[in-house]
Amino acid sequence: MILETIKIYSQKICKNNLFTNTILENHSFFDIIFIQEPSWNIIWSIPSSANSKGEILVEVPNHPNWSTFDRNLSSPNNSLRVLTYINICLAFLYFSLWDDIFSHRDISCIFFFNCGSIFFLLNVYSDSSHTALKYLEDTEVNINNVFIMTGDFNIRDNFWNLNFPYHSYHKNTLFEIADSLGLEISKPIENVPTRYSDNPQETDSVIDLICLHPNSSELDNHHIHLNWRLLSNYAPISIDIPILEEYIQTKKQTLIKNSDKESWFVEELITSIKNIDISLIQSTNTLEAVT
Repeated sequence: MILETIKIYSQKICKNNLFTNTILENHSFFDIIFIQEPSWNIIWSIPSSANSKGEILVEVPNHPNWSTFDRNLSSPNNSLRVLTYINICLAFLYFSLWDDIFSHRDISCIFFFNCGSIFFLLNVYSDSSHTALKYLEDTEVNINNVFIMTGDFNIRDNFWNLNFPYHSYHKNTLFEIADSLGLEISKPIENVPTRYSDNPQETDSVIDLICLHPNSSELDNHHIHLNWRLLSNYAPISIDIPILEEYIQTKKQTLIKNSDKESWFVEELITSIKNIDISLIQSTNTLEAVT
């Protein structure tokens, strides 16, 4: 299969369950959907010997056309505030949740493989206290090939909103984070808000952003959609990002049992394991490196 672009959609839905279901049902032409502030439902259907009412099960909206990526929750009061849906048509890219890089309920790190390389997707919700932004600032990571970082950053700044007269200190922090990940902040094609206020005393704002690789042809070319204006105070953003072509083999490669190739493979594997230098293993970090 040849994949030319990945179509990405991102929106804050303010815990609106119906809104999430509508997006999943009507946006199957997108490949990836990033949600900020998703809706979580409490279900009491799990039998339990310790509780006659059953154990609490917390779930998000699901759809047969989408794979859902989220961490397991211990309680509804500690719910994740980011959620990622991957179209099942992209299953061949082996998307997975990588939750040991960023251990934070407001940051989702997804990775996938293409042309022998690994790529990362970051979905971020930074609240009014900039909790996720501070976490990213204080967390040292060493990852390359970040494909996109997007979400609701809650930063109002003249750089991406020409109608806003001021600059924010938090913008500089976001610039530093993006630069450390090899990204630049993209400006939208449409100079329109992403958040519309119900308070007439408060101006509308641009707080939903996309960060891309500096060499991306789509930098400064993402869209802000206004067709959801009657349904939500938050406008979705979207972008089509070119991706390297990949040929997916349709025939599975196997080793015939008791064949010469199987014997050669086993011998090579045993030799490689025997040749591993374990003398430098002094800690879990060095063990990880050797592994």
